[in-house]
Amino acid sequence: MKTGVIDVGGGLRGAYGAGVFDFCMALGIQFDYCVGISAGSANISSYLAHQKGRNYTFYTDYSFRREYMSLSNFIHDRNYVDLDYIYDELSGSWGEYPLDFKAARESGIPFTIVATNALTGKAHYFDMMNDMRQDDYDPIKASCCVPVVNQAYEIDGVPYYDGGMSDPIPVLKCFEDGCDRIVLVLTRPRDFERSAAKDELIARLLEKEYPKAAHTMRNRATMYNTELALAKEYEKLGKVLIVAPDTIGNMKTLSKDKDAIEHLYLKGFHDAEKILDWYR
Repeated sequence: MKTGVIDVGGGLRGAYGAGVFDFCMALGIQFDYCVGISAGSANISSYLAHQKGRNYTFYTDYSFRREYMSLSNFIHDRNYVDLDYIYDELSGSWGEYPLDFKAARESGIPFTIVATNALTGKAHYFDMMNDMRQDDYDPIKASCCVPVVNQAYEIDGVPYYDGGMSDPIPVLKCFEDGCDRIVLVLTRPRDFERSAAKDELIARLLEKEYPKAAHTMRNRATMYNTELALAKEYEKLGKVLIVAPDTIGNMKTLSKDKDAIEHLYLKGFHDAEKILDWYR
């Protein structure tokens, strides 16, 4: 049996996934294939490197720094979240809390990072083994690049946005890549249905520069709700386990609420116990 894991991310709500993976590291739970979207790709990177607690520090400490994300950043270069600061200055081998990339690669576990090609509006699937190197974490930056909040992140001249736009819950991708069963980590309650209202506003702001990305954004809610429904159907068959918080309170994608972030982390750590039961 090949067991995959998907972490859908969700900005600072990703602290929930960080709790899930810290539990997995503490109990020695190993997956055979990993898919990360946005902040989920950062969570999985630390999981593969077996750096328990690393993501907790990013969510509860570094994210409150002006350099990490702030209105000042946006005013200066139109990037509210400074992805280069996070994945270079903090995560680089010379950084404050380096990612042990060597350990992540040596884990031998395939790791796919989902981003959205801003020119085509389609999902692009980066691969850690082929597309990432020590101190070059551009695929994760691309996957975490929230439209409008940030300018598109370029890799080899191609602009990318958050992978959650084009393939928010890539269960089919995971099965197509050979998984027999999947642990799906959500950062919203399992019965949450996405509304298109907020996405429409973002689509209007994208339309002039990236019309196809705008079209994808308009379909994001439908895609999310459809893929979640599919995951629930597979769950009935015992092929998917959904791990999701029962509530996130008033937590938004970029809410700087330390108590809420810590609460989500602990909730994820606790909820991950069901993975053990599922394995049994």
